[in-house]
Amino acid sequence: MDYAFVKHMHMGIAYLSISFFIFRSVLSVTESGLLQNKLIKILPHVIDTFLLLLAGHLMMTIQQYPFADAWLTAKLIALIAYIIVGTVAIKRGKTATIRLWASVAAIAIFAYILGVAKSHDVMSWLALA
Repeated sequence: MDYAFVKHMHMGIAYLSISFFIFRSVLSVTESGLLQNKLIKILPHVIDTFLLLLAGHLMMTIQQYPFADAWLTAKLIALIAYIIVGTVAIKRGKTATIRLWASVAAIAIFAYILGVAKSHDVMSWLALA
């Protein structure tokens, strides 16, 4: 597959992933029953699976890997943090306030990941200044 095509697919799916996360966060904070819809529960896993598969393809194509390249290590660590905080935002947070602040933190972590992806630098957006 063409590198540019895969990169743009990865980027598009990343934006879809965060958009769907924000949607689910709103449902979680407002304690909407819609959050229990089977499609809303399954679709994030499908989206994120494609996102990770494309990420693996991109890593192999550019031959840069976590623990060998600092920026990819930062992305991986931030991704793990995003997943942990995201689970608090969507289902593990005991109160709506906790889920709201976890949602804000998860979105901030995503913004950091996006900056690292664009700059290929652990300083994220600051490296682009």
